[in-house]
Amino acid sequence: MTDETAALSTAPIANLPMNADGSRPKKIVLAYSGGLDTSCIIPWLKEQYGADTEVIGLAADIGQPDDLSGVEAKAIASGASKCYVLDLKDEFLRDYAFPTLRAGAIYERKYLLGTSMARPLIARKQAEIALMEGADALAHGCTGKGNDQVRFELTYQAIAPGLTVIAPWRHWHIRSREDAIAYAEAHGVPVSATTKKIYSIDGNLWHLSHEGGDLEDPWIEAPADAFSWTVPPEQAPDAPAYVTIGFEQGWPVSIDGETKGPIDLIETLNALGGVHGVGRIDMLENRLVGMKSRGVYETPGGTILSTAHHDLEHLTLDKMSMRLKDDLSREYADIVYNGLWFAPVKAAIDAFLAKNQEPVTGEVRLKLYKGTVTAVGRKSPYGLYDEALATFGEDDVYKQFDAEGFIRLFGLGTKVASRRQQQLPGGGEAGANTTLGAGTTAKGIAG
Repeated sequence: MTDETAALSTAPIANLPMNADGSRPKKIVLAYSGGLDTSCIIPWLKEQYGADTEVIGLAADIGQPDDLSGVEAKAIASGASKCYVLDLKDEFLRDYAFPTLRAGAIYERKYLLGTSMARPLIARKQAEIALMEGADALAHGCTGKGNDQVRFELTYQAIAPGLTVIAPWRHWHIRSREDAIAYAEAHGVPVSATTKKIYSIDGNLWHLSHEGGDLEDPWIEAPADAFSWTVPPEQAPDAPAYVTIGFEQGWPVSIDGETKGPIDLIETLNALGGVHGVGRIDMLENRLVGMKSRGVYETPGGTILSTAHHDLEHLTLDKMSMRLKDDLSREYADIVYNGLWFAPVKAAIDAFLAKNQEPVTGEVRLKLYKGTVTAVGRKSPYGLYDEALATFGEDDVYKQFDAEGFIRLFGLGTKVASRRQQQLPGGGEAGANTTLGAGTTAKGIAG
């Protein structure tokens, strides 16, 4: 940080968020991680809103890799009056991760929404503490480029709509990691961070996400040091592992016949999946704010559960119920990704899922092998598969002759359209301009 930038960082900033009556916020609850950015936010808030401004931290333990043992002391050393440290791991899995799993929500074909579904929980707890403390403002450390700012602030609007929202990254003059370290040192904020930070890492019990550094080039393969939980698939054991997951009404409840609580269940599957290189996701996703970003995710346990859950649905859901559920799964993924956790539409889909998932009870046996997870067996007391109907052997239930009339009726629309096609000018050549022309080369496609 240059002397000029240092001076700007301490200077009063115009157009800061104020309370609805024009007064400055006097008590602010901050979503606090203990990291560099949110530690800088504490003195910055007091600097901008007055030395008598009270800042209260809220640190949420959702199973992230960060050590939170000293986070309360660090917040107070940075200028906070107090810091709540809440263990939310069980609640995160039970009320956020597992409902998203049950909904079959996968964003843009790949992303199992690990960060997206964690933010509403943190923001809700933060807003509830603000109301309990009589605070008049909420603050977060999300940048103005990402999705998290939306997820936090939509939750604030749902839980505490009357409170002022402060997002320092939209206002302050800190623009780099170097700036933040220099600011922290100048204000006596305890820092262990260095200017060398290759990747931005976010994590919880459900997943780890990695962004930045070499990953910003979508052509470059994610290097080995971009992964923490999973081994490279080619280095996974040569022998496959088998695991059986049990579900009750769509909720995961057991591993290999042993009933487990949410934390034990996901930790066990994360360890197992990690050893076999399962759950690596490399994708370019469309952020809500309008840009594409590359994310590398590790979701070993979630990938195992998602594969098992989808397979059990194939056994237990009828065709129309499964297809409607699939349509709603994509909508649900968008809702969660876009921060609309507390929107009425999500509650409506949840009500549908409660009925839809009633028969999704049973077990799925999976094979884990060198980065892949495959369902190889499934059973349910409510399965719709009937061997007597499916067999090619002689049976008295399914009359094969009946298929003739069914096919005639099913194809009637196609038959009528074909006759109409022949009456069109030029014979209505079907299929024109719908296939890749002969001789087209890869070079020609690339332009």
